Amino acid sequence: MTLPLDGIRVIDVGTRISAPFCAGLLGEQGADVIKVEDPRGGDFMRTIGPFVDGYSLFWAVEGRGRKSVTCNLRVPEGQELFRRLCATADVVCENFRPGTMEKWNVGPADLDPRLVYVRISVFGQDGPYSQRPGLDRLGIGYGGLLHLTGYPDRPPVRPGVTTSDYLTGVFAAEAAMALLYRRDRPGGDGSGGVVDAPLYGSVLRILEWTIAGYDRLGIVRGREGNRLANSAPLDNYPTADGKYVCIVAGSDANFARLCKAMDRVDLLEDERFRDLEQRAAHGDVINGIVEQWTLGLDAKEIERRCVEHDVPVATAYTAADIAGDPHMAARGDLVTVDDPVAGPLEQQAPYPRLDGEPAPVPSGAPRLGQDNDEVWTGVVGLSADEVSDHRAAGVI
Repeated sequence: MTLPLDGIRVIDVGTRISAPFCAGLLGEQGADVIKVEDPRGGDFMRTIGPFVDGYSLFWAVEGRGRKSVTCNLRVPEGQELFRRLCATADVVCENFRPGTMEKWNVGPADLDPRLVYVRISVFGQDGPYSQRPGLDRLGIGYGGLLHLTGYPDRPPVRPGVTTSDYLTGVFAAEAAMALLYRRDRPGGDGSGGVVDAPLYGSVLRILEWTIAGYDRLGIVRGREGNRLANSAPLDNYPTADGKYVCIVAGSDANFARLCKAMDRVDLLEDERFRDLEQRAAHGDVINGIVEQWTLGLDAKEIERRCVEHDVPVATAYTAADIAGDPHMAARGDLVTVDDPVAGPLEQQAPYPRLDGEPAPVPSGAPRLGQDNDEVWTGVVGLSADEVSDHRAAGVI
C-alpha cells in the first residue's frame, strides 16, 4: 500500500507532545520520521507515566512510527551532524522556545531553503509574549477555551487531555503538507517555508462565534456546563448503571423522536416545549424530565430506545467501553503495535483512514538511539569509525 507521503522524510526534534505529534501524523501518512533526541536521556515524554515495569505507556503511544537517533545540539559537532541530516529531509518539526534553534545554529536560515520548518511554541515566534515559558495549559487558557469549560458557578476545568498540544500538532501537520504541495507542484520554485504555530492559536481558531459575538453584540461568553442556553433538551444524563449518556434533541424533529422513545408524547402538547425557543427558556424543566427517565434505565437500554427512534445519542465511553465496542472493532479503530519494550500493545489506530485501505499499523516506539548506526551511516554517510568517535565524545 502506497501512502500519500511515501518518500518524504521528517525530522522530529521536538519534545513532549505537540511537535512529535505533528511529525507522527505525517508518519502515519507515509513519511519516514527520524526523531533526534538528547543523548543524555531523550524526550521528556519517556519519563511520563503510567509505567509498565518502568516503561512509559505515554511514550509507547506518542513515540511510535519513527526511528530514534541521539545528537547533542548544544555542541558544534552535534549541530553539524544535525545540519547534514536535515539536508536529506523535507520537514523539520520543533517546539523549543523561540530563538533556541538559532542559538544552536540550526534555525531555518541555517538549513536548506527546500525544508518545510514547523515551529510550535506557546505564544508564537514573535510578539511581546514570545519568550514566555509555558505548556499546554497556557495554550487553552490564553486561547480562550479554559474560560468556557466547566460550570458557571465553579472554577474553569481543563479538558481531559492535553488539548492545545494535540490540536496544534494537527493544524501544523496540515500546514506542512500544504507547503510541501506548494514546493513540489508544477511551477513551484522548490522552496519550503516556515510554519509558525503557537499553542494558543489552534485553540483560538475553534472558538466558534465567541469573538464575533463580543465584537458585534458585546457578549462575553461564559461557562455553560453540559447544556446550552439556546437549546434543550441537551445534556449528559446519568443512568441507572452509573454511566452518562449524551442526548441531543434540541430541534423540533429530534425532540418529537425523543418523546416517543421515552413514551412521553404528551410532552409535545405542553406549551412550554412547543418549539426550540420555549424549550430553551424552560431548559431546566425539560432536562429534568429527561434525566428522570434516564435514571431509571441502563445506558445500553437508553441507547437502544434512542437509536430505534433515530435520536442522536452516545454513552460517555471509558477506555474499557472503547476496547469492547463492536463498531470500533469492525472499523479497525484500535491496532496492536509491536512495542520493542512492552511487547504487543493495543493503541489507537492511525486517523483518518483512506477509503478502501486498511489503517497501517505503526512500528513500536523506539528505544533511545535505537537507529543511530542505521541513520548516521546509511542516511548521513558517516563511517563506522566516525560514529564510534562521536559516541565516545558524547555527541551522539
